[in-house]
Amino acid sequence: MPIKANEVRRGQAVLYDGALQLIMDTEHVKPGKGPAYVQAKMKNLESGTIKTNRLNSFDKLEDVSIDKRSMQFLYDGSGRGEGPWVFMDNNSYEQVEIDADVLPRDQSQWLKENLEVVIMMYNGNALGVELPTSIDLTVTETSPQVRGATATNQLKEATVETGARIRVPPFIENGQVVRVNPVTGEYLGKA
Repeated sequence: MPIKANEVRRGQAVLYDGALQLIMDTEHVKPGKGPAYVQAKMKNLESGTIKTNRLNSFDKLEDVSIDKRSMQFLYDGSGRGEGPWVFMDNNSYEQVEIDADVLPRDQSQWLKENLEVVIMMYNGNALGVELPTSIDLTVTETSPQVRGATATNQLKEATVETGARIRVPPFIENGQVVRVNPVTGEYLGKA
């Protein structure tokens, strides 16, 4: 169904320039001289590239319906963190394999068994994975706290159970469970 450029919203999927695009951000601009336009930041879901496009208000885009399914991460098919990653649909128990081109390393490094994620599907193909806003992970390796260190804003390196490396406060020790933001890799607190 065609929609006007000034009706597109963040998170919406559209066909633009012959490719499936996800709207990441929009801004309506009314310059002092000339007609108003929409500045839309779009992610090409086939190639993964992000580009900002200028759309005239009267431009028409094809609205696309994307199926978002809640799935559970089961295991890494390679066993080495290289994929394909296997997920199970929580409703139908159907298993879906997702390759590294759909699930890049910056996302796959946070996957642990039984983690609930949302998979975006279009025509039966996986387009991307939405990780939860926070994930609880066990610290497997970090240096011990230095005695007498009283600086509060100093962080140290730590490795978590999935193999990802994060920065944590000095009081965090091996075996403790921490909460991490998987988008930024930021330590959020103890779990």
